[in-house]
Amino acid sequence: MEGVSYQRFPKIKIREVKDDYAKFELRETDASMANALRRVMIAEVPTVAIDLVEIEVNSSVLNDEFIAHRLGLIPLTSERAMSMRFSRDCDACDGDGQCEFCSVEFHLRAKCMTDETLDVTSKDLISSDHTVVPVDFSDSSGYDSADKKGIIIVKLRRGQELRLRAIARKGIGKDHAKWSPAATVTFMYEPEIHINEDLMESLTLEEKTSWVESSPTKVFDIDASSQQVVVADAEAYTYDDEVLKKAEAMGKPGLVEIYAKEDSFIFTVESTGAIKASQLVLNAIDVLKQKLDAVRLSEDTVEADDQFGELGAHMRGG
Repeated sequence: MEGVSYQRFPKIKIREVKDDYAKFELRETDASMANALRRVMIAEVPTVAIDLVEIEVNSSVLNDEFIAHRLGLIPLTSERAMSMRFSRDCDACDGDGQCEFCSVEFHLRAKCMTDETLDVTSKDLISSDHTVVPVDFSDSSGYDSADKKGIIIVKLRRGQELRLRAIARKGIGKDHAKWSPAATVTFMYEPEIHINEDLMESLTLEEKTSWVESSPTKVFDIDASSQQVVVADAEAYTYDDEVLKKAEAMGKPGLVEIYAKEDSFIFTVESTGAIKASQLVLNAIDVLKQKLDAVRLSEDTVEADDQFGELGAHMRGG
């Protein structure tokens, strides 16, 4: 019935979890909730990033602003970001953003004393808080021992020096991309594929092979023993409609029917390393709950205004 709302109970099924990667299914909800979760993960889960840089000495080839920008983009471990205060809301330092409750201080001192080029990396940043440090990528696969030096900030030659102080603060990706904990967050509708077996039997093996190969991704395959077309990987389908166009071109419309399940989504989450991918999902759900509670509270306030009129608004200072 139009206009009738009903309560949903979304379910999540975890498929794969690593420190920087997660894949899960979100079922029994709609696209609005799936997209809200995606947007919160990208733009509203807080992390810690360098926000203020005071450079004492810089005789490198890069100017001060360039180095400050590179420092801001270095991901910092942010497990305690949810409990930290935003600098603008911190009453301990009156919003100055330089106290233990809302910031972390870093120092960097590097000078090249040899003829060999000195790489100044994120591992040279000394933190005042052992829980907030540059992310260590040395355990990531695909890197050999020569590359396990951290993220390069600048390279120094003999006599060149870099000394600076940096302040890291809590923020969200909506304010600046450096605070986004997500490298990428995507979701897709789970496809439902039905092959018309009667029409498929009317095709020759060559026609079946041609039809299967018309898909850019390996969604279908031919069983070696029965020579029947089977669905090899439904989730590889990219909604490109190539197999549907091929079936029409062969004079066999209706050869396959492909629907998107409107209440089932497959999420892929990749973290920058600031927080683990699994924690990113949990934090996003917490943030989304807080936003929904705020909406519910505002609705209650409107109802109170309707009931008590100007008196309720006046008591709140309105």
